Amino acid sequence: MGRGSLSPASSSPPPSRDHPFPMAQRPTAQGPQSPAPTAGSTTTAPSLPPSSLSRQCDQKLKFLWIPCHLEQRIWWDLVCTRKTLVQLSQSIFMAGILVGSLMSGIMADRLGRLKVLTWSYLLLVVSGTCAAFALNFSAYCVCRFLLGMAVSGASSSSMILNLEWLPIHARPSLGLLLGFVPTLGQLSLAGMAYALPHWRHLQLLVSLPFFVTFIYSRFFVESALWHSSLGNLDLTLKALQRVAQINGKQKEGAKLSVELLQMSLQKIQSQPSMLQMLRSPALRQLFFCITPLWFVLLFSLYGVVMSLQSFEINIYLAQVFFTIVDPPFYFLGFLATKSLGRKRTQTASVLLSGVFIVTCAMIPLDRIFLRITMAVIGKGCLIGSMNCLIMYMGELYPTVMRQRGVNVTNCLANIGSILSPLVGMTSDLYPSLPLFIYGGVLVAACPITAPLPETLGLPLPNTLQDLERRWKEKSGQKQQEQQMVPLQSS
Repeated sequence: MGRGSLSPASSSPPPSRDHPFPMAQRPTAQGPQSPAPTAGSTTTAPSLPPSSLSRQCDQKLKFLWIPCHLEQRIWWDLVCTRKTLVQLSQSIFMAGILVGSLMSGIMADRLGRLKVLTWSYLLLVVSGTCAAFALNFSAYCVCRFLLGMAVSGASSSSMILNLEWLPIHARPSLGLLLGFVPTLGQLSLAGMAYALPHWRHLQLLVSLPFFVTFIYSRFFVESALWHSSLGNLDLTLKALQRVAQINGKQKEGAKLSVELLQMSLQKIQSQPSMLQMLRSPALRQLFFCITPLWFVLLFSLYGVVMSLQSFEINIYLAQVFFTIVDPPFYFLGFLATKSLGRKRTQTASVLLSGVFIVTCAMIPLDRIFLRITMAVIGKGCLIGSMNCLIMYMGELYPTVMRQRGVNVTNCLANIGSILSPLVGMTSDLYPSLPLFIYGGVLVAACPITAPLPETLGLPLPNTLQDLERRWKEKSGQKQQEQQMVPLQSS
């Protein structure tokens, strides 16, 4: 199906990148008519149902333009009264992320981070390719659900695997890397979408490369911390020696032994059950602080990103513009986490993002440039906050349940990403109402970070006892500060 899929009538404007299909003809009592071909025209009509090209909405006959990035809506008739199914498909994808977070977290703590990562890559290939060949909207939603599960498993497992292998001083660099790589992907996506306007081709193009990642992920090394948390010191030794060989430290790797690991590693603790996790006061308080904070961030981020079309600018330029401004915020977050710490950076970024998004909602709709500026700064602060929390969350949970804790938190927090497209429907009541909601919840969530301990310069906790000890030290410091009385001059 070519870009110029319909032969334009003599009275219609020429097709462009934004409007590759000419204006549909006004429907008559006999139904929609085909446009009259012009002289020398070689384009052919698309295999789209005629009812999709012109519809009767709200008892009024309207012309319908069909931009290339809306081809999927037109193909399955997702217009007029069925346009809300677009938000439904997004919510189904978010539901897949929710279920995937729960399942991959449990499996990663039981089977290992590497196995979950490898099979998540395979599921990305299969579900993404099937989505490209989906014959109806229901099949497409099923594929999107599986795709959400795969995305959740791959992202969380790769982050935890990197975090458990990196030394303390290199963790902020991981946050910076986790920010820049998705930015490059988003910029590439905008270019690919411009070159391939047909959504099936684009879906296939972004899915097939994961087969390559599935192949080379089998050469990764499983986390030595995860092996040691299960008491598998022989596998821990093999993993450490292999990494030492990769880094060119064969002599240091040869000096390692099981006896040396038994002396250096802390006492091994079996993996706690979910009931034991909830009985721990420190872990319970940690869970009930991070989960609502992560919920608010996902809720607001997806809402702001999906509100791009409300700014009435070219969707390709919007994708590039809203993505290219992210690297400065990643770099500022990197500097802040190294100097100010994770906790202060998290609080400040959440507050600033909420303030700028609410400011964007208060600006009149005709001040497009000013609205875009506020939205870009708010999204940048929000991206920096999420990037900080991803690393912060991994440093707070102990090794024996790090993957499980992170993924259970993601599972519950992704309810926010499911609700976000539904809140976007409130724009029918007032155009800026969704932005008011997205920004307001961010400002209200700032006090949630108060009970969290600082992790700057501290090693990763391996057991629940390590976490409780760190939490008690924080509580003891607070009590000492409260008991201190300033000296009075005589």
